[in-house]
Amino acid sequence: MPLKLAITVGIGVFIAFIGFVDAGFVTATGASSPPVGLGVDGSVTTVPTLVFVITLLVTGVLVARRVKGGILVGLLSGTVLALVLEAVLDLGPRFGADGSVNPQGWGLSVPELPSQWVSVPDLSLIGQVSFGSFERIGVLAALMLVFTLVFTNFFDALGTMTGLSKEAGVADAKGEFPRLRSALVVEGVGAVAGGFTSSSSNTVFIESGSGIGEGARTGLANLVTGALFLIAMFLTPLTSIVPSEVAAAALVIVGALMMAQIREIDFSDFSVLLPVFLTVTVMPLTYSIANGIGAGFIAWVVVRAFAGKAKEISPLLWVVAAGFLVYFARGPVEALLAG
Repeated sequence: MPLKLAITVGIGVFIAFIGFVDAGFVTATGASSPPVGLGVDGSVTTVPTLVFVITLLVTGVLVARRVKGGILVGLLSGTVLALVLEAVLDLGPRFGADGSVNPQGWGLSVPELPSQWVSVPDLSLIGQVSFGSFERIGVLAALMLVFTLVFTNFFDALGTMTGLSKEAGVADAKGEFPRLRSALVVEGVGAVAGGFTSSSSNTVFIESGSGIGEGARTGLANLVTGALFLIAMFLTPLTSIVPSEVAAAALVIVGALMMAQIREIDFSDFSVLLPVFLTVTVMPLTYSIANGIGAGFIAWVVVRAFAGKAKEISPLLWVVAAGFLVYFARGPVEALLAG
């Protein structure tokens, strides 16, 4: 149970960190120490990052006051502010088509009214699934690559489901939630379908926490979201109005909501504290849910076994920890197989 709670908290910290990075609030310094810092040279100096801060505070106030749809209202308010500022200041994109960099520009999309509201999606990549991996690196190395992808996808999904089910209040006292097998089947089918369409893996995402934060519980919100995404394919110019700096504020809010689960973890036992700590910190620092789960599982097995609590460790945890050891050593293993 402590590991399941740690996964929830770790995902919360991770999703908040993604928001900070997308907003330019946390940036790479380009130096070995410290590798990251606040904004530009230790301060918030760009308008897009300032819009993120304002949106975050406005959304935070709305959520604190329990305003229905507070996150959505905050996003709409931030988008309107971004549209006005872009119209007045003409900041433009951060990265130009010619490879130039504009430090004051917007990250992924510029908030401006499009010349057309509807466009036809490009579906030419559907069915393009072969990249010649087996021919390029050999069968054994390619199989190791497949193992890595499946392993990562599975534990990313399982960790995300664990965290979201806990946040939604559908998990029981043991941290287990109903119809797990069905959920994993759907997740697996989505991953395969995403690969077939040459798009991102269509699996469970931690951003679903924003819907849960607004009250989604039964799955109806997922169906509505899926239908809206199908429609959004034809409304790409419209959806691109919302800059990533504004959307990042919602990620931080959701991360804060998920962080609240840490109150249920008992830190009096260090054999619990260390695995939980590694799970929570490794996720955002390595930008991977699977890495955080792996570090926590391995630490749980090793520390508790040598602390005289080996009998309390589930046999499945030993197997999973061994699998993560292979996963973390996949670089040397792939090199060995390729040779």
